[in-house]
Amino acid sequence: MRHDDLLAELRGPPATPTRDAYLRFVGSRGEDALRRNGGDQHVTGSCFVLSPARDRILLCFHGKGGFWVQFGGHVEDEDPSLAAAAVREAREESGVAELRLLGDRIVDLDRHELHGGFSCAAHWDIGYVALADPATTATAVSEESEDVRWFPVDALPDTIAPGFAQRLAAVLRAAR
Repeated sequence: MRHDDLLAELRGPPATPTRDAYLRFVGSRGEDALRRNGGDQHVTGSCFVLSPARDRILLCFHGKGGFWVQFGGHVEDEDPSLAAAAVREAREESGVAELRLLGDRIVDLDRHELHGGFSCAAHWDIGYVALADPATTATAVSEESEDVRWFPVDALPDTIAPGFAQRLAAVLRAAR
């Protein structure tokens, strides 16, 4: 993944204060914005894994955060794009190999501060959607997650990440 490619991709969504803040951050940090060791803040890719009917979502219980959330993580050198990094993370963290990226369009921007147990101060998370068969058994539990489970999108667990329900509503609108 190249810095210039990410800047071009970030110019795709409509202009908003959030999108513009991402452009400024990535523009000012250069390649370091994409690297885990590039500073205490960097870009991460996340993947909202939905059923083809968009009525179920596969979530992981993040141990450090103590909540259910979409899959995601850091960009690796071999990732050709941020969308590819997001899908790779979802495959690794869920154990579901058959994920189909629903285009490479950004559907979520969520910058969040990190506390206790994290080596980073903040993640500038960029989200994509992938589809998977909800009959597929999610088997993997990563070092960071304690459980992986399908949930109806209208019956999310009580312990979800702050603001997740609102973000998911926007993601579902974008994924239709």
